[in-house]
Amino acid sequence: MKELIEFIVKALVDDPAAIDIKEVAGDKITIFELRASKNDIGKIIGKKGRTASAIRTLMNAISARQGKRAVLEIIE
Repeated sequence: MKELIEFIVKALVDDPAAIDIKEVAGDKITIFELRASKNDIGKIIGKKGRTASAIRTLMNAISARQGKRAVLEIIE
C-alpha cells in the first residue's frame, strides 16, 4: 500500500525526493502520514480535495479486501 501511495504522489509533484511516507500500523487500522514540500501540497490535495479523495478511495478499496482500514493524513 505504501508503495502505491508513493508511486501516485511522486507522479504528481515537482520534487519527488521530498516525499516521505510513514506507516503507523495498528490492529485494525493503518495510518499513512504523507509529508511533502510546501509547494507540492496543493498538487497532492487537488481542487476541492478531489485528488486526495481519489487516493483515499483506492486505499479504502485495497484495505477492505484485507479486512482492515487505512487512513491517509497529509502533513505539511
